[in-house]
Amino acid sequence: MADLIARHSVVSPENTGRKQTGRFQKGQSGNPRGRPKGARNAATLACEALLDGQAEALMQKAIQMALNGDTIALRLCLERIYPPRKDRPVTFPLPPINTPLDVADAMSAVLNAVATGRLTPADAAEISKVVACIVDAFEATNLTDRHVRIDKLSDEELDRIIAAGGGTSETVGPRLLTVDPD
Repeated sequence: MADLIARHSVVSPENTGRKQTGRFQKGQSGNPRGRPKGARNAATLACEALLDGQAEALMQKAIQMALNGDTIALRLCLERIYPPRKDRPVTFPLPPINTPLDVADAMSAVLNAVATGRLTPADAAEISKVVACIVDAFEATNLTDRHVRIDKLSDEELDRIIAAGGGTSETVGPRLLTVDPD
């Protein structure tokens, strides 16, 4: 037993996973599995245990103090009843965006709303991010459509397009030719 205690009380790289410099070995953390999902902070658990069953009485006391004029208690009660909003809904008539050409109209409407004070610059920036996502979706769809159309072309049609100056083999992309063994 004394040997087991002596072996575990000696700090060495074998039982700590660390080099003698005090750092972990490369690629190996001190807690490889990390914190388990759903694990809660010990201080939070202790506070919950202390307050368990007393929450209603404490809330009533805070309300009573707020009603008696305690501004800190009043702020506490109001923050719990009506917490500060992180975002607010924006009522703004954004023109419909059905084609890539509609994006310019939408952005013009956003700029006009900022200029007239109906939108804050921060709200306009968030709306612009949404419009940018729509533009990305249009571009991805366009690219997919172009690839489908190119794949449907025969090799002779591709050669004719390249010869006519409609693109080079680099812009059209590589084409896999099959040779019939007959």
